[in-house]
Amino acid sequence: MNGYSSIIIGHITMDRNVDYQDNEVYIPGGAVVYSSASAYALGHNVLAVTKVAERDSERLNAMTLPKENVRVIYCDKSTDMYNRYLTADKERRICVCTSRGTPFTVEDIPTDADAEIYHFAGLIYGDFPNEMVKEAAKRGKVAFDVQTCLRHVSSDGSGSMYFEDWKDKAEMIPYIDFLKTDAAEAEIMTGLEDRYEAARLLHSWGAKEVVITHNTEVIAYDGNRMCACPIRARNLSGRTGRGDTTFAAYINERLTNDMESSLLTATATVSLKMETPGPFKGTREDIEKYISDFYSDINIK
Repeated sequence: MNGYSSIIIGHITMDRNVDYQDNEVYIPGGAVVYSSASAYALGHNVLAVTKVAERDSERLNAMTLPKENVRVIYCDKSTDMYNRYLTADKERRICVCTSRGTPFTVEDIPTDADAEIYHFAGLIYGDFPNEMVKEAAKRGKVAFDVQTCLRHVSSDGSGSMYFEDWKDKAEMIPYIDFLKTDAAEAEIMTGLEDRYEAARLLHSWGAKEVVITHNTEVIAYDGNRMCACPIRARNLSGRTGRGDTTFAAYINERLTNDMESSLLTATATVSLKMETPGPFKGTREDIEKYISDFYSDINIK
């Protein structure tokens, strides 16, 4: 049986992105693309499991993993997204789901491969049933991006998306070893504007480690230590995929490193990635140089 540091599960999308100046670009995306890219670039052995309609198979070319590290489950419908960014910093946007992909099931968890971490890199509420998370928790650590439980598609047929608190959070959070949100999502879940206090509350609900991204920094909390590291990207042309890049880098680094060094590596990775559109295609050596150039003031004990 093949063993991986993490198995990353999620849909590949086709994103139509329009910035605040009406510049438009079509680009394959999805959390599984950005997550697997950063983990692989850092040298981790990861497996991506994705669903896509066979007619849309060309979007698989967006994956940076070797082909043998990508499991494709062909299905009836792919996920497509329209994102209109309202500000230059890309912090505010309007999201529309123009096509909703076939959800995953428990049977989609590989039985001929195992991993230390099962990473649920979803996009929309309903991508993963609760039973799938519970089954993964029997096999290894669970990493979970709460985006997939907070983003809902309107039932009026417009595809418009809205955020709503995760109704099953009390039941499901105790199954999660690594929980990821951004600052806005953390506020939706906890009612707290202070992201540090939100991290403490999410941990108290059962998550073993909490990672929260913000446009200025990334924080991590394990119940004992609260770590923070600043984002130092020199431009935001590659803003899409920020959280996915960060989270996958962090959790895979955590398998062999402490919180502080893992967070530094993850934050440097996303800072460099955000300077270029698309998934991260650099190397660990690139990240080490970036840390040397831009994070020399950060002391890791």
